[in-house]
Amino acid sequence: MDDDTIEVRSGEQLDWAKVEHYLRAHLPGIGAGTLEVRQFPSGASNLTYLMQIGEWEGVLRRPPFGPVAPKAHDMQRESDLLERIHPVFPLAPRPYFFCNDLEIIGVPFYVMERRKGLVLDDTFPYGTEVTPELCRRISETVVDTLAEIHAIDWQAAGLAEFGHPAGFLERQVTGWIERYTRSQTDESPDVTWLTRWLVEHIPASPAPTLIHNDFKLNNILLDAYDLGRPVGVLDWEMATIGDPLFYLAISLFYLIESDDPAELREILPTVTHLPGFISRAEFMERYATKSGRDLSSMHFYLTFAYFKLATILQQIYIRWLRGQTRDQRFAIFGSRIHTLIDHATQLASRTTL
Repeated sequence: MDDDTIEVRSGEQLDWAKVEHYLRAHLPGIGAGTLEVRQFPSGASNLTYLMQIGEWEGVLRRPPFGPVAPKAHDMQRESDLLERIHPVFPLAPRPYFFCNDLEIIGVPFYVMERRKGLVLDDTFPYGTEVTPELCRRISETVVDTLAEIHAIDWQAAGLAEFGHPAGFLERQVTGWIERYTRSQTDESPDVTWLTRWLVEHIPASPAPTLIHNDFKLNNILLDAYDLGRPVGVLDWEMATIGDPLFYLAISLFYLIESDDPAELREILPTVTHLPGFISRAEFMERYATKSGRDLSSMHFYLTFAYFKLATILQQIYIRWLRGQTRDQRFAIFGSRIHTLIDHATQLASRTTL
């Protein structure tokens, strides 16, 4: 088994005998051997397990344990989406099958191919020769992969049912403002001004595209022997059809620049502060060249992206204040929310990026 997995966590074991029986019935040719299972440790949403039988490997995805909100963690949607994306975008893993038989593990799940690669978070693997040239190649890989996703002919791929592109950006703006308001813990003149500015400056969206919805460096698997080459794009559970520039902005705020506030770097730990990683301006320039899209409204999109992240932290922080979670990591989220709101407000106050 691989170093990027852990032993299955306590309370997250499944009935592996039933799983193996189902696997062999639906994937003939697996061959002899004993099923071995490990767990991928990252992520706080769906659970992901690595399964091996002899030379065969597969990845099982299931919803989290406990109550699940309606329409959340939809395994069939995720599996169907990958089935349609994979033929036109091979970096998306191929699903083998979806199982809706609750007798197997009690919830719907699916099994997909295993992609081997390396995920970059806030450090490079030990022993890597980190050069500006390597960092630039990785940056270019991120931009080019994002442009490729946004170039997919989603209608020809049969993805029309996976989103509602009409009015997408307006729904995003009003929806995230409502989420912030519902979870707000203190009065802030900056938030009042910022949310009004967002509503009043919504730009016209470009033609809709397939959007990954959580595209960033650590959702790309890189070739362990050539870190400038992607071998997979992971975590498609929130993918939809919508405004590509909003998700360009989401990718942009994971780039750290020297004049960013120090606390912003703590909120978004990443290797992209190292020499060689391209700036936001360079990222946008390369994306515009690859996609042919007009980026004159990115000032709005990036401002909104920081507000969205502040809202996500606000939703977690109010749960901590109410004692619904005791995780002490969340105790500092109050100051981080202020940092993000201040940064978004400063961006909104500028005339350009």
